[in-house]
Amino acid sequence: LVTSILTDSDSFQDVVVKIERSTYHKPFLGGFKNRITGVEFHNAASQTIPKKRPDKGIQLFCRETQTVFEKNKPQQTKNTTSTQMTKVGLYVSNMTDKLLSPGKYLTAEEYHKRRLDAVIVIQTYFRRWHAINVVQNLREEKRLRLAWEAQEELRKKKEKEEKLRREHEQRLNAKTQEDFELLYHALELWRQEEADHINKTLTGPERQATFCGLLEREAQLIASIGRHKLNADEENQQKAVLRFLNKCARPKRWKTYDGKITEMDTPYTLRARDLFEIYKSILMNDIPKEERIDVLLTLRSTVK
Repeated sequence: LVTSILTDSDSFQDVVVKIERSTYHKPFLGGFKNRITGVEFHNAASQTIPKKRPDKGIQLFCRETQTVFEKNKPQQTKNTTSTQMTKVGLYVSNMTDKLLSPGKYLTAEEYHKRRLDAVIVIQTYFRRWHAINVVQNLREEKRLRLAWEAQEELRKKKEKEEKLRREHEQRLNAKTQEDFELLYHALELWRQEEADHINKTLTGPERQATFCGLLEREAQLIASIGRHKLNADEENQQKAVLRFLNKCARPKRWKTYDGKITEMDTPYTLRARDLFEIYKSILMNDIPKEERIDVLLTLRSTVK
């Protein structure tokens, strides 16, 4: 079938449309039939051939699975027993027989009441056991909480004492810039307290004289801190030199693929190690005179 399609405002294009004729009878899916002409008008139809489900090799629909067959068959136990009763001409002893008497008849209400009472008893003991466990757990948690609070209080007290001891140690043996800042801060606080005390208690010439004495003591303390700072700077410089030489003398280290650490000495690290040993030897002052001379000769040859 050839049909024309409007592509632009004034142009048409012929398109070939293939029509597949169905080879099977279309099912009636609803509609109506014209009684005069006999034409059937279907509500829906499709030209697409339905796909067939692949054969799985298993029979899914079978009449035997939908049919119930019933039969009656008696069964007999393998152990056949018999009883013998007393009769004319036969005596059977009844010495081993048991006499059974019926008990009290238990009604349904009595049975259910007895079960309810038993359930109440079980629940009572279970709730008692559960309450005991809850109380014991609460006591244990309270004991652990009190022990933890006591331990935390002791830890905080120790930390506070350690902090005070460390600050006192830093003030006595100041090494870093922070330590000296703490010293200067403490000195400033002391000066302010002394000045406030002088302003509250003294007046006139006596106040001026006391301020002069306070100024002299402050200058002495600042000078003492300055001398201590010079000594600390010299010691820190010495430690920095030792750290630098030790770092240069360390062998090269790297981590291999299996996680192990490999070390390797290079000519530079060996040379730095020799210089480091010479430097440490020169720093020692408590060695004999002959060894000191040998160290100085080694230094001389190294410098050359």
